[in-house]
Amino acid sequence: MNHEPLLIGLDAGGTSTRALLTDASGNCLGYGVGGRGNPISAGPALAADGVLAAIDAALAPTGRTLADVTVVVAAMAGMRAAGGDAWLKDRLRERGFNGVLSFEADLLAAYFSGTASTFGYALVSGTGACVIRVQDGRIDGAADGLGWLLGDRGSGFWIGQAIARAVVQDLDGTGPRTRLTEHVLARHGLARTTTRHNGRSPELEQIIGVLYSHPPIDLAGLAPLAFDDPDDVALGILTAAGESLADTLAAVLTDPGPLVIGGSVLAQPGPLRNAFLARLGDRAEQVQMRSVSDGAVGAAMLAVRAGGGRPDEDMLTRLTDTLTAFR
Repeated sequence: MNHEPLLIGLDAGGTSTRALLTDASGNCLGYGVGGRGNPISAGPALAADGVLAAIDAALAPTGRTLADVTVVVAAMAGMRAAGGDAWLKDRLRERGFNGVLSFEADLLAAYFSGTASTFGYALVSGTGACVIRVQDGRIDGAADGLGWLLGDRGSGFWIGQAIARAVVQDLDGTGPRTRLTEHVLARHGLARTTTRHNGRSPELEQIIGVLYSHPPIDLAGLAPLAFDDPDDVALGILTAAGESLADTLAAVLTDPGPLVIGGSVLAQPGPLRNAFLARLGDRAEQVQMRSVSDGAVGAAMLAVRAGGGRPDEDMLTRLTDTLTAFR
């Protein structure tokens, strides 16, 4: 019987969960995707279901079970607000798991998906936005990540909200005309007209009604419009977003080190990234930027560390390369 210890890293997000099964040497042995894995947004039962589905898919190629797994590290946002670990630990125990379960921040997993350095930075800008500084392999500083109402400057939501404001100001006559208006109206089956009702265009009233009928966070879905067809208004929004992300990074920037980029907002070249680098100025030379798609590899690196291993750059490369066979 093969008694080689198995370890699992979980990148448990609000929309999906990724599980990476590895041995202690950093060879990916399996990979699986499940449903929503964050108990804060999905609820404990549904989150546990999502995590277990991902684990089952990762274990399937090996014929092994959770009883063979010695360490599970779950990387997720807001663990302190989740009310403890019983929501997952109990379900794992029911499946024969008797190893160590620990939780880490999702941003730390994103960081270790891009580097094994124990010092550096991670900037994640997707729907939300946050920056961390890592020292001795732990989070030593953080900026933003304050949520859509109070922060997340430069995030997908922030950009989407700026687009929505630009559109309604265009239709209201209080802002410049922009092609974003046609794109947002068309997205909702509307069009610009020249008619007026009570002094306002009917499409203004209609788009206001549509936007207010959805949860605020849905505005993040408008963000790609600024990248797809950037006129002066869109460029202004993207420039402000890039500068905001640079300011957030500057709040934790100390010594030179790697900068791991997560999320789609800053990952792509273009005006936003150009504004980000321009705002940093000479400080851009302090960081070596590298992008990652998610935190699965980093969660596995953290699992190896939790199991007593010492993950390094060779292990990061090995995990990343061997994972490609399963994705």
